[in-house]
Amino acid sequence: MADNNEPKNNQAAMQIDVDLVRQLAELLDTTQLTEIEVEDKDRKIRVARKPAAAAPAQVAYAPTAPVPSAPLAAAPAAAEIGASTPASTASAVRSPMVGTAYLSAEPGAKPFAGIGQKVSPGDTLLIVEAMKVMNPITAPSGGTVTQVLVENGQPVEFDQPLIVVE
Repeated sequence: MADNNEPKNNQAAMQIDVDLVRQLAELLDTTQLTEIEVEDKDRKIRVARKPAAAAPAQVAYAPTAPVPSAPLAAAPAAAEIGASTPASTASAVRSPMVGTAYLSAEPGAKPFAGIGQKVSPGDTLLIVEAMKVMNPITAPSGGTVTQVLVENGQPVEFDQPLIVVE
């Protein structure tokens, strides 16, 4: 009788399509999904992975209050700092990405660079946070900071002038 049960168990066992599982795993990687499930007739395959734990940020900084992001609110602030003419931004360091500008490493800390401060090539001028990653924006050349065109916690656009170093 044992012989009769063996073929039935083997027939009932699911045949795993290893290539299909690999394709689904690759699809997870390319689409950044955490799980995918496919079903056909009597077979159902689910491939899942645990989301990667976020690495602790080197510079943990979060504004304490929401900052208005209206472009009209930012323009008067820039004019008050002294950066309203296009000619004055010709030598400006520009944002390489969309994000949020922070003038210091953490709340209450001294700003990286201020008006009148001398900077060397490679000195950090400010940080642009994009997708929870703190990106230091450095001086491309040495000089003196003549204008700061953004406020701490202000949203910035790609190629937006940030600081003028002359």
